[in-house]
Amino acid sequence: MRIGSSLVLIAVGAILKFAVTASVSGISLSMVGVVLMVVGIAGLVISLVWPAPLGEMLCITARVETMWSHLRDATHASDQIVAVPPGSEIG
Repeated sequence: MRIGSSLVLIAVGAILKFAVTASVSGISLSMVGVVLMVVGIAGLVISLVWPAPLGEMLCITARVETMWSHLRDATHASDQIVAVPPGSEIG
């Protein structure tokens, strides 16, 4: 959740809590507004404290792992065992 979506949740929650006077049977719109505001505030705090979105970190991790696997494969290519038929010369 980024800052924009957190602010939207807070705004929608505040509208439901303070501006909507309609009622729905079985659901308290005021309580739904409070829950949305709390989730929005929590998301806002997390997005301000967290250094980068998790998706970006996973993408960077995948790129680094791919780079290391290519380097490892290139390094170990010279260590591969080559089958030489009997009677042929190596070199």
